[in-house]
Amino acid sequence: MNFEKVDQEGADVVSIKSLSRRFGEKLALDNISLTVKKGTVFGIVGENGAGKTTTIKHILGLYRCQSGSVSVFGKDPVADPQYVLSRIGYLSEEPDLPTWMTVKELLGYLSAFYPNWDMKYAHKLLDQFELPLNKRIGQFSKGQRARVGLTAAQAFHPELLLLDEPSSGLDPIVRRDILNALISTVVDEGGTVIFSSHLLDEVERFSDHLAMYSKGRVLLSEPMEKVKVNHHKISVSPVYINALKELDEYISHSGDSEVYCYGEIGRILHKIQVMDIHVESHDDMSLDEIFYARSMT
Repeated sequence: MNFEKVDQEGADVVSIKSLSRRFGEKLALDNISLTVKKGTVFGIVGENGAGKTTTIKHILGLYRCQSGSVSVFGKDPVADPQYVLSRIGYLSEEPDLPTWMTVKELLGYLSAFYPNWDMKYAHKLLDQFELPLNKRIGQFSKGQRARVGLTAAQAFHPELLLLDEPSSGLDPIVRRDILNALISTVVDEGGTVIFSSHLLDEVERFSDHLAMYSKGRVLLSEPMEKVKVNHHKISVSPVYINALKELDEYISHSGDSEVYCYGEIGRILHKIQVMDIHVESHDDMSLDEIFYARSMT
């Protein structure tokens, strides 16, 4: 391929700045900014309708920016679709595949579009996924179609792999296959992955960086390690809950006896001790708890 590669480790593969999007009266994206570095698995989590798919469609150049900007490999994906899309593999929850084709026919068709198409690698994936070459795609189950879609998305060794809810509705074995292939892309080939899902445990397990969406807003975007280290659940007597609200810069959410905090735990505990409040316990938070706490702010 003659395109100039993004070779520098840690270089920006995707840069989104102040992106907003409306569909009629609905604000689908509310001034979001994200940066995806080369060689990372970038996880996006959020409820259905939070803006995850809308973001991915901007990266693919399917939507023109109404406000803000999107850059992929340093280019506008709408203005330079060939440059961008030839370097992206894409798999959605419902792969848009020609159901009348056999798998063999599909691979032959796709190989004509991608100079880097690797038929040997495609057949290796088909063997791994136990997919017959001469069966029509329309005869496959949903899980099998997902495997065909993943083969098509990876067989030309894309620099960026976009997975939009690839595990939704699939059985655990299929999910394992998809995620193992995702890891292989990053580890073996140095590719970059954007992985969108509502399954928090899977995103937590495989992502290097996490973006958390709610109602079109980005609640946080941080390395996964930092997310886990900087969120804490502190338990105190209920009589102190209101007093702790003075620590607005640290508190994400307060319950009857628990406070969800964001920041360095030593600094938070010191502040609480200065206020002469006894801490009964403090623990790390699960990703579910972090999402709940941040979405309540």
